[in-house]
Amino acid sequence: MQILNLKTTMKKILLFSAALLFAAPLLAQENTEAEPVDGPQITFAESSHDFGDIYQGDKVNYVFEFDNTGTEPLILANVLTTCGCTATSWPRDPIVPGEGGKIAVSFNSAGKMGKQNKVVTIVSNAVNAQERVKIITNVLPPKDTSQ
Repeated sequence: MQILNLKTTMKKILLFSAALLFAAPLLAQENTEAEPVDGPQITFAESSHDFGDIYQGDKVNYVFEFDNTGTEPLILANVLTTCGCTATSWPRDPIVPGEGGKIAVSFNSAGKMGKQNKVVTIVSNAVNAQERVKIITNVLPPKDTSQ
């Protein structure tokens, strides 16, 4: 009789453990809906862009889009580049919560060769005051135009 009770108890423990094993990943999932923060917050759709292979002397452009996901107007104070070969333009007016903006980045590959990784730092009044985006490319030797 005690062996029967022990087997039943063991089955219950095993069943409970298996249920817990399958339920644990569901309980561990994070809430993907972010709560708005107090103050402005800048959120980029993409944090990097890869142009792939380009030829030396090519000029390439990309536009990084962002939203103010905070609760107060976002003001971009400055947008800094790591090199004179990279230029930017950005909105100077405050961006109200729920609205977005664009930062245009251009890269001039003149005099550059090989893998290039250029970081653009966005300085703002946001709670995440300094955000970074980057452009990546591989600069090949100039095209042979003598043919």
